[in-house]
Amino acid sequence: MASASSLRFVLGALAACGLLAGCGRTVAQPATLADLQERTLKFTLTDVDSLERDSTVGAYRFTLVFSEGTSCARLADGATATLNGQAMKLEPGGVPDTGVGGRDVCEPPRATFDFDPERWDNEPTEDLRVILQDDTHSMVLVLRDAKAKRRFLRSGSSSPGTLRRGQSYTYGWLPETDVLQAPAKVSLIHKNSGALAILDVQQEGNAAHFTVPSETVEGQYILRMSGTAVAQVLSCEGVAGCEGGLFHSGDVDVNVSN
Repeated sequence: MASASSLRFVLGALAACGLLAGCGRTVAQPATLADLQERTLKFTLTDVDSLERDSTVGAYRFTLVFSEGTSCARLADGATATLNGQAMKLEPGGVPDTGVGGRDVCEPPRATFDFDPERWDNEPTEDLRVILQDDTHSMVLVLRDAKAKRRFLRSGSSSPGTLRRGQSYTYGWLPETDVLQAPAKVSLIHKNSGALAILDVQQEGNAAHFTVPSETVEGQYILRMSGTAVAQVLSCEGVAGCEGGLFHSGDVDVNVSN
């Protein structure tokens, strides 16, 4: 039979480890926006025109995520987030109750906004303004000319659906106010076999130049182009910093011939 002193030792060890409340579990502390003002806002604008993907959920989305902190935080009730005056979906973060055993993962607070690409295409380009606020604090992020539909536009051709082997082509990223972080990525995907060919790209400003390899098999392809533009931050208030980019990927049906 265990002595009283040994039982006290075991109970003390359990308490120190937190086992009496569930040892090893991550606990999310309730946080106001004021509690999160030392973190960084990380943002991504995703604009994906895909011919292969069945679902477009998340294909046209602006996402704002708080950076990780020294502790797991769950945003307290009462906070709101808007993008150009329209409500964003605010996810408080914390530890999701998945009902599955194992190590807990802390999810940071985030806000998302799914935009209508046709509407953005028809509306004038303008700054993108995000405001987060509650009773304790407010945060403001403004990105220059970020509210715009992005695309690759082919230059100087009367046959946009045809690519010829051995010929060079130029596609420009729009809007012109964006600045690409790196050369665009261009690939050809054969529609029947699924064979993928990654093309060499020469970038000049927002113009991507590439040549269709002369050994390319004739047939129907998907021309896929993608890139990430620098987001010009006009205002970043109420947080330690703001960082992110504007991603676009577009698919075009093309016929490769001689």
